[in-house]
Amino acid sequence: MDVAGASRRSEASWKEMSKEELETQYTPSSWVIRRGAEETLRTYSQIGNEATKRAQATRGSLLHIPYGHREGERLDIYFPEEESEALPFFVFFHGGYWQSGSKDSSAFMVSPLTAKGVAVVVVAYDIAPKGTLDQMVDQVTQSIAFVQKRYPCNEGIYLCGHSAGAHLAAMMLLANWTKHGVTPNLKGFLLVSGIYDLEPIVHTSQNAALLMSLEDAQRNSPQRHLEVALTQPVDPACHILVIVGQHDTPEYHRQSREFYQTLHRGGWKASFEELDDVDHFEIIWNLTQKDYVLTQMILKTIFQES
Repeated sequence: MDVAGASRRSEASWKEMSKEELETQYTPSSWVIRRGAEETLRTYSQIGNEATKRAQATRGSLLHIPYGHREGERLDIYFPEEESEALPFFVFFHGGYWQSGSKDSSAFMVSPLTAKGVAVVVVAYDIAPKGTLDQMVDQVTQSIAFVQKRYPCNEGIYLCGHSAGAHLAAMMLLANWTKHGVTPNLKGFLLVSGIYDLEPIVHTSQNAALLMSLEDAQRNSPQRHLEVALTQPVDPACHILVIVGQHDTPEYHRQSREFYQTLHRGGWKASFEELDDVDHFEIIWNLTQKDYVLTQMILKTIFQES
């Protein structure tokens, strides 16, 4: 496949969309099939809140731990029954278009993963308008460095992000760990329904809170950086799963597919998965279920690598 040619053609295609069409393409709630948009968003919040309350009531945890000096730089750690520093750590970054969402309603996967011996870390970061994209990327980098320093005997750190959180996780492929004084033991990335080229977002209503310039978007677009990267900042054996839901928007499908193609062309150990019959929100809220296909993908990734 002519990946570069395909990238140029698709880039032109989104630029040729009307403002209304581009807005719809980057509004995932417009594409849900089982519920209306408002009900879907309410259900997503409700399931996230309930899962987090259940996790805090039934699992050993450390809550609201500061990983930096700013007020918003906090994370929660949930442990399996047998606590140990030599555990695999699954680190999750929530979505919400970098302007909504919270760690306090994002512990969807805690029960099924901790039941299998995985520690789960759910990270907060300063969303817009308080935080800029550059600050969010730096905060996510800090949070991972914090986990590595606190648990240096870990059996691998596995990063997972949803939507905007997938973008932030993907930016860690480009992180400069030297300034943080530690190289994290990154073993896997699970990038779920993400956005990897931010330029289209500049032209949607989502940018009202973000206030991204074109330069901001390009600087924070892992797709663009990896297309020209000459070296691989992360261990080439690190497995990267790029995942999208069947009922995600066509633009989300394009972005995920092209990011996977860029990784594959660059020699990364990457795979692409489209999950059947789930939309942008179900793909994450179903992580409360131990038999859900994505839950099983996560466990397979962790225990094949560790």
